[in-house]
Amino acid sequence: MHYVSTRGAASALDFTGVTLAGLASDGGLYVPETWPAFTREQIAGLAGLSYVDTAVEVLAPFVGDALSRAELRGLCDRAYGRFAHQAVTPLLQLDQQHWMLELFHGPTLAFKDVALQLLGLLFEQFLSQRDTHLTVVGATSGDTGSAAIDALAGRAKVDLFMLHPLGRVSEVQRRQMTTVIAPNIHNVALDGGSFDDAQAMVKALFADRDFAGRFTLSAVNSINWARLAAQIVYYFYAAVRLGAPERPVAFSVPTGNFGDVFAGYAAARMGLPIARLIVATNVNDILHRALSEGDYSVGTVTPTAAPSMDIQISSNFERLLFDLHGRDGGALAGAMRGFDSARSLALTPAMRAEAAGLFASCRVDGEHMERAMRETWEGSAMLIDPHTAIGLAAAQAAELPRDVPVVTLATAHPAKFPDAVARATGETPALPARAGDLFEREERYDVLPNDLAAVRAYIADRATAA
Repeated sequence: MHYVSTRGAASALDFTGVTLAGLASDGGLYVPETWPAFTREQIAGLAGLSYVDTAVEVLAPFVGDALSRAELRGLCDRAYGRFAHQAVTPLLQLDQQHWMLELFHGPTLAFKDVALQLLGLLFEQFLSQRDTHLTVVGATSGDTGSAAIDALAGRAKVDLFMLHPLGRVSEVQRRQMTTVIAPNIHNVALDGGSFDDAQAMVKALFADRDFAGRFTLSAVNSINWARLAAQIVYYFYAAVRLGAPERPVAFSVPTGNFGDVFAGYAAARMGLPIARLIVATNVNDILHRALSEGDYSVGTVTPTAAPSMDIQISSNFERLLFDLHGRDGGALAGAMRGFDSARSLALTPAMRAEAAGLFASCRVDGEHMERAMRETWEGSAMLIDPHTAIGLAAAQAAELPRDVPVVTLATAHPAKFPDAVARATGETPALPARAGDLFEREERYDVLPNDLAAVRAYIADRATAA
C-alpha cells in the first residue's frame, strides 16, 4: 500500500513513511493510492470478532508489509488494553432505530484515544528502527491534545508540542493536557487565538522549509493518515453488529474538522454498506454549508458549549475534495491556493451531487443541543456531552427509512463538560475513578501570543534537531 498527496507533487510513501511524516511536503494530505476493497464475505466474517481482531483485519491492507500481522495485533492489544470497557467501543440502544457508539472509554475519555493510543505505539515501533528523533507539532480544540499527550508522554525519540486556544477549551480538557508532567511534553496556550489559528500555525511550520529542515516534523492531528485509519475500525465494528453486510447502517457524526466522518467515508469506499453519513455541526457550520449549498467559505469562529467543533477551516475536507476533483492533485492544489487567498471555495453542482450520494448534513444550534441532552436523560437515563448531543439531534432530524439503524458517535464522556450537561439536565456528571484526582494535580503550560514567530522560536529552543 502506498499513499499519495492530495496536491499531487509530494513523493508517494509507504505506511511507515506516511505515519512519521504527517503532512505532505507539498502542503497536501496523504490518502491511499487506491482504496482496499472488502467483499461481503469478508465483512460478514467480522461478526463476533473482538475489537482487536476487527482492527487487525481492517488495518492490515493499509499497513501492508510495514508490520507483520503478529506485530499489528500486539500493538492493538497494547493500545486497546488500556480502555475501561472490554468491548472498547460499546454499542448502546436508545430506541427502535437509534443507537449510540461510545468512543470515550480510553484514558482521556474521548474518541481521540481510539486512534492516538495506537498512533503513539506506531511512532515508537517505527522510530526504534531508525536513528531519528521526531518533533510532533499539534493543534487542539480540546480532545486531541490530551489524547496525544497521554499517548506520547515519556516515549523515547519523540517531543510533542501541543497548541491550544487560551480559554477556549473546557477546564477538564485543559487539565488533562496540562497536568501530564513529562520532559518530552510541551503545552502552549495561544493568547487571543482560535483553534483555526493554531492549526494554521502547524501547517505553516510544516511548510517552512528552513524550519522543517532542522527538525523531523510529524503530526498527531487527523491530518496524519495513520490516525484516520485507526478510526475506520469502529465503523466496521458497529455496522456488523447491526446486520452488515445484509443491511446498511447510517452514522451521525459530530464533527468540526471532518476527520471522524472521513473515516466513515473510507469505510464506505472499502465496501461497508453505509446508508448515510450525517455530518452534524454546531453553529460553526462551514461543513453544513459546503455540503448543502456548495459554500465552503470561512466565517468567524463562534465559541460554544461544544468547543471541539468551534472550527471554520476543516482540514480533512481536502481529502474528500480530492476524490470530488477526480483525484487530480494538480487541480485540487490550484483550488486550495484559491481557498487560501479568498477564504472561500465553491463546490460545483456535480461535486455536490456526488457527495450527496453518501453525505447529509445538519446544523444544530445551542437550544437543540440542550434539548437532545435533556431528552436523552429523561428518556434513557443517559447523560451525554454537548458534541454527542449535536450528533444525536442531527440523527433524529434525518429522514431515513425506519428499518435503517442510525448510530450516533458518542465522542466524549459527559464529565468532560460538566457545566453544559448540568445546565441542560440538572445533573452534574462525575469523572470516572481513573480521572477522579484531576483537579488536585499540578498544572504546567506556557502562554504565548497568537504569533507564528513566537511559536516557531519556542519550539526551536526546545526541540531536538534532526
